[in-house]
Amino acid sequence: MTNTMMRAIIIPEFGTADVLRLADVKIPEPGPGQVAIDVAYAGANFAEILYRQGVVDVPLPFVPGIEVSGRIRALGPGVEDLRVGQPVAALTIVDSGGYAGVAVTSADLVAPLDGLGLGLDVAAALPSNSTTAFLVLDRVARIEPGESVLVHAAAGGVGSQLGQAARLLGAGRVVGTVGSAAKIEAARGFGYDEVILRDRIAEAGEFDIVVDMVGGPARRAGLDRLALMGRMVVMGNASGAEDAGISANELWFSNRTVSGFNLAAFSAAFPAQAGRALRRAVAAAARGELRVRVETLPLSRAAEAHRRIESGSTTGKLVLDVRG
Repeated sequence: MTNTMMRAIIIPEFGTADVLRLADVKIPEPGPGQVAIDVAYAGANFAEILYRQGVVDVPLPFVPGIEVSGRIRALGPGVEDLRVGQPVAALTIVDSGGYAGVAVTSADLVAPLDGLGLGLDVAAALPSNSTTAFLVLDRVARIEPGESVLVHAAAGGVGSQLGQAARLLGAGRVVGTVGSAAKIEAARGFGYDEVILRDRIAEAGEFDIVVDMVGGPARRAGLDRLALMGRMVVMGNASGAEDAGISANELWFSNRTVSGFNLAAFSAAFPAQAGRALRRAVAAAARGELRVRVETLPLSRAAEAHRRIESGSTTGKLVLDVRG
């Protein structure tokens, strides 16, 4: 008899990392335009912590997991150019579900890995952070060759990709900020000309583009560093600080722009564009132009991954080994 159940990490109630549970849930089936993936690895991200905390309203019990790697298990009606058994990296961010043996997502949000030489562990670390880096800089900030870029949280998952993506897109000066001296050396290996402590940002000069996923005082400090016609992209609030008010009149008088970017909302509204950015990121990683520092934990230690991300102690990317 065909097995209809799989192991997955679920959020049964909102709360701390301790609420995460390993449970048996029903295997999902792909609908029209979708694929089902036998998951090998799932990336661990701050977004999944927001789901667990109830910051993002999701139905309970909920299976988190916004990105995966593995092999295609089944094709939904209308899916072409993909095949069963094909190795892929995929964004599962629209409906989540990556912390599980099988995940379903839109075929548009899948990147084939055939012949690229990428390990599935590394491939699982690309869909969220690397895709975001290209979309934020190219699609939202509209970077021009030679422009200067400042990135907060430069040693983190997405920060480690933003510095490298800025280089690939022709940036001039690229500077990262970190919250502690212990992270400076780790961040230097990710494409940054300089890495500074966040409380020293006032000495860093002006920038055409500032990318902020920290929030609080860092957001205000980043805005103050924007040059004439500078653009800030807001894409997180990892500090958990109160929202920083930004005056529209101030933007008017100073010729500055503040934009927001949310990968989940973008992927839901523009899956084809998100998929193109994902495949661009995968190709860059396969060519050695994007480096990802990956640490693997078993799926059963998802709570540990969440605690480490919340503490701000991680550098690079944590991925969960689902197969074991």
